Amino acid sequence: MKYGYARVSTLGQDLQVQLDLLRKEGCEKVYSEKFTGTKADRPQFQALLASLGEGDTLVVTKLDRFARSTSEALMIVKKLFERDVKVHVLNMGLIENTPTGRLIFTIMSGFAEFERDLIVERTQEGKAIARQREDYREGRPNKFTKRQINHALELLKVHSYKQVEEMTGISKSTLIRAKRKAVQ
Repeated sequence: MKYGYARVSTLGQDLQVQLDLLRKEGCEKVYSEKFTGTKADRPQFQALLASLGEGDTLVVTKLDRFARSTSEALMIVKKLFERDVKVHVLNMGLIENTPTGRLIFTIMSGFAEFERDLIVERTQEGKAIARQREDYREGRPNKFTKRQINHALELLKVHSYKQVEEMTGISKSTLIRAKRKAVQ
């Protein structure tokens, strides 16, 4: 049986392209999750690994969908080969349990880890450059302006949190944080 695995790293990313490719490849069962690849305890991936048996094929769209480091990829594939499970990475092809197949897989895993490391390095460099600007602020931008928050805090003087939330769209937790900050 062909099993597919699709993963994106954040909730904001979309799985649809991967799911479509896996279905097109003929995967009968597809596991998917929105979970960072840097964590080894991804629940859907662990469930998939547990369900794979002799003669089955694991299909992923790209190598970095199931492993972020060379050592992790090699360990996972070695365990799958020991259970007579085939591994098919769509942008690489079928990984064969031969000396040549394992060599190519090892090299490609090394490149995938190298690519990820470069992305992290460039991101850190970009953040370091951005931190030099006076207006730099770490994290997500504010959803509401100071004026909107101040207006909501004024409304709180005569309305409940729930009423103010309904009127302004500003959540109770945001209002509580803003109120604490205004008192300081």
